[in-house]
Amino acid sequence: MTSLNLPLGPVMVDIQGGTLTDAERARLQHPLVGGVILFSRNFTDRAQLTALCAEINALRSPGLLITVDHEGGRVQRFQSDGFTHLPAMRALGKLFEENPEEAVTVAQAVGFILAAELRACGVDLSFTPVLDLDYGVSEVIGSRSFHRDPDIVTRLAESLIHGLEKAGMAACGKHFPGHGAVSVDSHVGVPVDDRYLNEILDEDVVPYRWLSGTLLSAVMPAHVIYPEVDHQPAGFSPHWLQRVLRRSLAYNGVIFSDDLSMEGASVAGGIVQRAQAALGAGCDMVLVCNDPDRADQLLAGLNYQMPELSRQRIQALKPNAFSMSWEELQDDEYYRYAQELRSRHFSTPAA
Repeated sequence: MTSLNLPLGPVMVDIQGGTLTDAERARLQHPLVGGVILFSRNFTDRAQLTALCAEINALRSPGLLITVDHEGGRVQRFQSDGFTHLPAMRALGKLFEENPEEAVTVAQAVGFILAAELRACGVDLSFTPVLDLDYGVSEVIGSRSFHRDPDIVTRLAESLIHGLEKAGMAACGKHFPGHGAVSVDSHVGVPVDDRYLNEILDEDVVPYRWLSGTLLSAVMPAHVIYPEVDHQPAGFSPHWLQRVLRRSLAYNGVIFSDDLSMEGASVAGGIVQRAQAALGAGCDMVLVCNDPDRADQLLAGLNYQMPELSRQRIQALKPNAFSMSWEELQDDEYYRYAQELRSRHFSTPAA
Protein backbone atom coordinates (compact mmCIF):
# COMPACT_ATOMS: atom_id res chain seq x y z
CA MET A 1 0.00 0.00 0.00
CA THR A 2 1.48 3.32 -1.06
CA SER A 3 1.68 6.50 0.99
CA LEU A 4 -1.19 8.94 0.49
CA ASN A 5 -0.99 12.71 0.45
CA LEU A 6 -4.01 13.34 2.63
CA PRO A 7 -4.85 15.96 5.29
CA LEU A 8 -5.48 14.74 8.81
CA GLY A 9 -9.08 13.84 9.62
CA PRO A 10 -11.11 14.21 12.83
CA VAL A 11 -11.14 10.55 13.99
CA MET A 12 -8.53 8.70 16.07
CA VAL A 13 -8.62 4.90 16.01
CA ASP A 14 -6.54 2.07 17.43
CA ILE A 15 -5.01 -1.19 16.18
CA GLN A 16 -5.11 -4.69 17.58
CA GLY A 17 -1.53 -5.98 17.63
CA GLY A 18 2.15 -5.26 17.17
CA THR A 19 2.00 -5.01 13.40
CA LEU A 20 -0.59 -3.66 10.99
CA THR A 21 -3.04 -5.89 9.17
CA ASP A 22 -4.20 -5.04 5.65
CA ALA A 23 -7.58 -3.99 7.06
CA GLU A 24 -5.88 -1.67 9.54
CA ARG A 25 -3.71 -0.11 6.83
CA ALA A 26 -6.84 0.62 4.83
CA ARG A 27 -8.60 2.04 7.90
CA LEU A 28 -5.64 4.30 8.72
CA GLN A 29 -5.71 5.66 5.17
CA HIS A 30 -9.38 6.61 5.42
CA PRO A 31 -9.81 10.38 4.87
CA LEU A 32 -11.60 10.81 8.19
CA VAL A 33 -8.74 9.32 10.22
CA GLY A 34 -6.17 11.67 11.70
CA GLY A 35 -4.53 9.74 14.51
CA VAL A 36 -3.77 6.41 16.18
CA ILE A 37 -3.78 5.56 19.88
CA LEU A 38 -1.56 2.70 21.06
CA PHE A 39 -2.13 0.33 23.98
CA SER A 40 -0.08 -2.27 25.87
CA ARG A 41 -1.19 -4.91 23.38
CA ASN A 42 0.68 -3.00 20.66
CA PHE A 43 4.02 -3.26 22.49
CA THR A 44 6.45 -6.17 22.55
CA ASP A 45 9.77 -4.36 22.73
CA ARG A 46 11.33 -1.08 21.66
CA ALA A 47 12.45 -2.29 18.24
CA GLN A 48 8.94 -3.55 17.44
CA LEU A 49 7.33 -0.31 18.69
CA THR A 50 9.73 1.83 16.66
CA ALA A 51 9.04 -0.22 13.53
CA LEU A 52 5.28 0.00 14.11
CA CYS A 53 5.39 3.80 14.47
CA ALA A 54 7.53 4.09 11.33
CA GLU A 55 5.04 1.95 9.40
CA ILE A 56 2.13 4.09 10.58
CA ASN A 57 3.96 7.28 9.65
CA ALA A 58 4.76 5.95 6.18
CA LEU A 59 1.10 5.41 5.31
CA ARG A 60 0.28 9.07 4.82
CA SER A 61 1.71 12.53 4.38
CA PRO A 62 1.44 14.32 6.72
CA GLY A 63 1.89 11.39 9.10
CA LEU A 64 -0.90 10.43 11.45
CA LEU A 65 -0.66 11.65 15.04
CA ILE A 66 0.58 8.68 17.11
CA THR A 67 -0.56 8.81 20.74
CA VAL A 68 -0.71 6.74 23.93
CA ASP A 69 -2.01 6.95 27.50
CA HIS A 70 1.36 6.85 29.26
CA GLU A 71 0.99 8.78 32.51
CA GLY A 72 3.01 6.80 35.04
CA GLY A 73 1.81 4.59 37.89
CA ARG A 74 -0.91 2.16 36.86
CA VAL A 75 -1.52 3.91 33.53
CA GLN A 76 1.74 3.28 31.68
CA ARG A 77 1.37 1.26 28.50
CA PHE A 78 5.03 0.40 27.91
CA GLN A 79 6.81 -1.05 30.94
CA SER A 80 9.66 -3.25 29.75
CA ASP A 81 12.73 -3.34 27.51
CA GLY A 82 14.25 -0.25 29.06
CA PHE A 83 11.18 1.92 29.56
CA THR A 84 11.43 3.63 32.94
CA HIS A 85 8.83 2.79 35.57
CA LEU A 86 7.34 6.21 36.25
CA PRO A 87 5.68 7.13 39.55
CA ALA A 88 1.97 7.72 39.90
CA MET A 89 1.27 11.44 40.04
CA ARG A 90 -0.01 11.08 43.60
CA ALA A 91 3.57 10.23 44.62
CA LEU A 92 4.69 13.62 43.32
CA GLY A 93 1.91 15.27 45.31
CA LYS A 94 3.05 13.54 48.50
CA LEU A 95 6.62 14.65 47.81
CA PHE A 96 5.33 18.20 47.38
CA GLU A 97 3.86 18.12 50.87
CA GLU A 98 7.33 17.29 52.24
CA ASN A 99 9.52 19.37 49.93
CA PRO A 100 7.75 21.58 47.36
CA GLU A 101 10.84 22.73 45.49
CA GLU A 102 12.23 19.22 45.18
CA ALA A 103 8.85 17.94 43.98
CA VAL A 104 8.70 20.59 41.27
CA THR A 105 12.20 19.63 40.09
CA VAL A 106 11.37 15.92 40.10
CA ALA A 107 8.10 16.50 38.23
CA GLN A 108 9.99 18.13 35.37
CA ALA A 109 12.46 15.24 35.33
CA VAL A 110 9.61 12.71 35.19
CA GLY A 111 7.99 14.60 32.32
CA PHE A 112 11.23 14.61 30.37
CA ILE A 113 11.83 10.89 30.86
CA LEU A 114 8.26 10.09 29.86
CA ALA A 115 8.37 12.13 26.66
CA ALA A 116 11.96 11.44 25.61
CA GLU A 117 11.53 7.66 25.81
CA LEU A 118 8.29 7.74 23.83
CA ARG A 119 9.71 10.07 21.20
CA ALA A 120 12.79 7.88 20.78
CA CYS A 121 10.41 5.16 19.59
CA GLY A 122 8.28 7.36 17.34
CA VAL A 123 5.30 8.22 19.58
CA ASP A 124 4.19 11.84 19.16
CA LEU A 125 1.94 12.53 22.16
CA SER A 126 0.98 11.09 25.52
CA PHE A 127 -2.44 12.01 26.91
CA THR A 128 -0.99 13.53 30.07
CA PRO A 129 -1.12 15.16 32.60
CA VAL A 130 -4.24 14.29 34.59
CA LEU A 131 -5.50 17.56 36.10
CA ASP A 132 -8.38 16.04 38.07
CA LEU A 133 -8.42 16.79 41.79
CA ASP A 134 -8.18 13.87 44.22
CA TYR A 135 -11.38 14.07 46.26
CA GLY A 136 -10.81 10.52 47.52
CA VAL A 137 -13.97 9.13 45.87
CA SER A 138 -12.92 8.21 42.32
CA GLU A 139 -11.17 4.86 41.92
CA VAL A 140 -10.62 5.36 38.19
CA ILE A 141 -8.73 8.61 38.92
CA GLY A 142 -7.27 7.87 42.35
CA SER A 143 -3.46 7.89 42.30
CA ARG A 144 -3.46 9.36 38.79
CA SER A 145 -4.21 12.73 40.40
CA PHE A 146 -1.40 14.89 41.77
CA HIS A 147 -3.36 16.17 44.76
CA ARG A 148 -6.63 17.52 46.17
CA ASP A 149 -5.34 21.10 46.22
CA PRO A 150 -5.80 22.73 42.78
CA ASP A 151 -2.81 25.02 43.32
CA ILE A 152 -0.52 22.03 43.98
CA VAL A 153 -1.95 20.25 40.95
CA THR A 154 -1.22 23.34 38.87
CA ARG A 155 2.38 23.69 40.05
CA LEU A 156 3.26 20.04 39.55
CA ALA A 157 1.48 19.81 36.21
CA GLU A 158 3.27 22.93 35.02
CA SER A 159 6.63 21.41 35.88
CA LEU A 160 5.80 18.06 34.30
CA ILE A 161 4.71 19.89 31.14
CA HIS A 162 8.01 21.76 31.05
CA GLY A 163 9.69 18.35 31.09
CA LEU A 164 7.54 17.16 28.21
CA GLU A 165 8.39 20.33 26.29
CA LYS A 166 12.11 19.86 26.94
CA ALA A 167 11.82 16.54 25.09
CA GLY A 168 9.77 18.13 22.30
CA MET A 169 6.34 16.76 23.26
CA ALA A 170 3.07 18.64 23.74
CA ALA A 171 0.75 18.14 26.72
CA CYS A 172 -2.90 17.13 27.00
CA GLY A 173 -4.73 18.03 30.21
CA LYS A 174 -7.61 15.79 31.25
CA HIS A 175 -10.47 15.35 32.13
CA PHE A 176 -12.03 18.82 31.79
CA PRO A 177 -13.65 20.26 33.86
CA GLY A 178 -12.91 17.51 36.42
CA HIS A 179 -13.55 13.79 36.97
CA GLY A 180 -12.28 13.51 40.53
CA ALA A 181 -15.48 14.26 42.47
CA VAL A 182 -17.56 11.33 41.17
CA SER A 183 -17.26 7.68 42.16
CA VAL A 184 -18.69 6.18 38.96
CA ASP A 185 -16.10 5.10 36.38
CA SER A 186 -17.09 6.59 33.01
CA HIS A 187 -15.68 3.51 31.27
CA VAL A 188 -18.55 1.44 32.65
CA GLY A 189 -21.19 3.95 33.78
CA VAL A 190 -22.50 7.48 33.39
CA PRO A 191 -21.08 9.66 36.18
CA VAL A 192 -23.17 12.58 37.45
CA ASP A 193 -21.61 15.46 39.40
CA ASP A 194 -24.32 17.49 41.14
CA ARG A 195 -22.14 20.43 42.16
CA TYR A 196 -22.90 23.98 41.09
CA LEU A 197 -20.89 25.73 38.39
CA ASN A 198 -19.14 28.18 40.72
CA GLU A 199 -17.80 25.38 42.91
CA ILE A 200 -16.37 23.56 39.89
CA LEU A 201 -14.86 26.78 38.53
CA ASP A 202 -13.31 27.65 41.89
CA GLU A 203 -11.81 24.18 42.37
CA ASP A 204 -11.49 21.77 39.45
CA VAL A 205 -11.06 24.33 36.67
CA VAL A 206 -8.22 26.18 38.40
CA PRO A 207 -5.41 24.17 36.72
CA TYR A 208 -6.96 24.79 33.30
CA ARG A 209 -7.31 28.49 34.02
CA TRP A 210 -3.59 28.81 34.75
CA LEU A 211 -2.23 26.35 32.19
CA SER A 212 -4.51 26.61 29.18
CA GLY A 213 -3.12 29.86 27.84
CA THR A 214 0.38 28.72 26.90
CA LEU A 215 1.20 25.27 28.25
CA LEU A 216 -1.72 23.01 27.34
CA SER A 217 -1.63 22.19 23.64
CA ALA A 218 -4.59 19.83 24.07
CA VAL A 219 -7.46 19.19 26.47
CA MET A 220 -9.67 16.12 26.88
CA PRO A 221 -13.11 16.65 28.46
CA ALA A 222 -14.77 14.20 30.83
CA HIS A 223 -17.68 11.87 30.10
CA VAL A 224 -19.33 13.33 33.21
CA ILE A 225 -22.72 15.06 33.41
CA TYR A 226 -22.91 18.22 35.52
CA PRO A 227 -26.72 18.68 35.59
CA GLU A 228 -26.57 22.09 37.31
CA VAL A 229 -24.70 23.29 34.20
CA ASP A 230 -25.82 21.09 31.28
CA HIS A 231 -27.68 17.82 30.80
CA GLN A 232 -24.99 16.53 28.42
CA PRO A 233 -21.59 15.15 29.46
CA ALA A 234 -18.89 17.81 29.17
CA GLY A 235 -17.46 16.29 25.99
CA PHE A 236 -20.79 16.76 24.22
CA SER A 237 -21.62 20.14 25.75
CA PRO A 238 -21.26 23.41 23.81
CA HIS A 239 -21.64 25.17 27.15
CA TRP A 240 -18.54 23.53 28.62
CA LEU A 241 -16.44 23.46 25.46
CA GLN A 242 -17.44 26.74 23.81
CA ARG A 243 -18.67 29.04 26.55
CA VAL A 244 -16.35 27.96 29.38
CA LEU A 245 -13.24 26.48 27.73
CA ARG A 246 -12.99 28.45 24.49
CA ARG A 247 -14.47 31.79 25.55
CA SER A 248 -14.12 32.16 29.31
CA LEU A 249 -10.69 30.49 29.49
CA ALA A 250 -9.65 31.74 26.02
CA TYR A 251 -8.39 28.27 25.14
CA ASN A 252 -7.26 27.80 21.53
CA GLY A 253 -5.62 24.36 21.52
CA VAL A 254 -6.90 20.94 20.47
CA ILE A 255 -9.96 19.47 22.15
CA PHE A 256 -9.99 15.67 22.02
CA SER A 257 -13.06 13.68 22.97
CA ASP A 258 -12.52 10.90 25.47
CA ASP A 259 -13.10 7.42 24.02
CA LEU A 260 -16.56 7.37 22.43
CA SER A 261 -16.81 3.63 23.09
CA MET A 262 -16.98 4.25 26.85
CA GLU A 263 -20.30 3.83 28.63
CA GLY A 264 -20.16 7.45 29.74
CA ALA A 265 -20.63 8.45 26.09
CA SER A 266 -23.68 6.24 25.56
CA VAL A 267 -26.15 9.01 26.42
CA ALA A 268 -25.35 10.65 23.06
CA GLY A 269 -26.71 7.70 21.03
CA GLY A 270 -24.96 5.40 18.54
CA ILE A 271 -21.34 5.81 17.54
CA VAL A 272 -22.09 8.17 14.63
CA GLN A 273 -24.38 10.28 16.81
CA ARG A 274 -21.73 10.38 19.54
CA ALA A 275 -19.11 11.65 17.10
CA GLN A 276 -21.47 14.21 15.61
CA ALA A 277 -22.41 15.46 19.08
CA ALA A 278 -18.77 15.74 20.21
CA LEU A 279 -17.62 17.48 17.03
CA GLY A 280 -20.68 19.72 17.04
CA ALA A 281 -19.99 20.72 20.64
CA GLY A 282 -16.47 21.81 19.78
CA CYS A 283 -14.13 18.80 19.78
CA ASP A 284 -11.44 18.86 17.09
CA MET A 285 -10.88 15.10 17.12
CA VAL A 286 -12.85 12.12 18.47
CA LEU A 287 -11.46 8.81 19.75
CA VAL A 288 -12.91 5.35 19.12
CA CYS A 289 -11.02 2.62 20.94
CA ASN A 290 -11.15 -1.15 21.40
CA ASP A 291 -13.96 -1.71 18.89
CA PRO A 292 -12.78 -1.88 15.25
CA ASP A 293 -16.24 -2.71 13.95
CA ARG A 294 -17.65 0.39 15.60
CA ALA A 295 -14.74 2.43 14.23
CA ASP A 296 -15.56 1.23 10.72
CA GLN A 297 -19.23 2.05 11.31
CA LEU A 298 -18.25 5.59 12.27
CA LEU A 299 -15.97 6.05 9.26
CA ALA A 300 -18.72 4.80 6.96
CA GLY A 301 -21.48 6.92 8.49
CA LEU A 302 -19.91 10.21 9.56
CA ASN A 303 -20.60 13.14 7.23
CA TYR A 304 -18.37 15.92 8.49
CA GLN A 305 -16.40 18.74 6.91
CA MET A 306 -13.44 19.31 9.19
CA PRO A 307 -12.60 22.97 9.83
CA GLU A 308 -9.17 24.00 8.65
CA LEU A 309 -8.43 25.42 12.10
CA SER A 310 -8.95 21.98 13.64
CA ARG A 311 -6.51 20.47 11.13
CA GLN A 312 -3.93 23.10 11.98
CA ARG A 313 -4.34 22.55 15.71
CA ILE A 314 -3.89 18.80 15.37
CA GLN A 315 -0.97 19.11 12.97
CA ALA A 316 0.75 21.39 15.49
CA LEU A 317 0.85 18.49 17.98
CA LYS A 318 3.27 16.59 15.74
CA PRO A 319 6.73 17.26 17.20
CA ASN A 320 9.01 19.51 15.19
CA ALA A 321 12.06 19.28 17.43
CA PHE A 322 14.86 16.78 16.94
CA SER A 323 14.24 13.42 18.61
CA MET A 324 17.14 11.53 20.16
CA SER A 325 17.50 7.84 19.42
CA TRP A 326 17.33 5.48 22.39
CA GLU A 327 21.11 5.10 22.34
CA GLU A 328 21.66 8.86 22.21
CA LEU A 329 19.18 9.30 25.04
CA GLN A 330 21.21 7.08 27.36
CA ASP A 331 24.17 9.43 26.96
CA ASP A 332 22.16 12.63 27.36
CA GLU A 333 23.26 14.59 30.42
CA TYR A 334 19.81 15.76 31.47
CA TYR A 335 18.29 12.30 30.97
CA ARG A 336 20.90 10.80 33.29
CA TYR A 337 20.25 13.57 35.82
CA ALA A 338 16.49 13.03 35.55
CA GLN A 339 16.92 9.30 36.12
CA GLU A 340 19.01 9.96 39.21
CA LEU A 341 16.32 12.27 40.59
CA ARG A 342 13.57 9.75 39.90
CA SER A 343 15.45 6.82 41.45
CA ARG A 344 16.34 8.91 44.52
CA HIS A 345 12.65 9.25 45.38
CA PHE A 346 10.94 6.37 43.56
CA SER A 347 13.21 3.36 43.51
CA THR A 348 10.38 0.87 42.93
CA PRO A 349 7.47 0.93 40.48
CA ALA A 350 4.61 3.06 41.81
CA ALA A 351 1.20 1.46 42.31
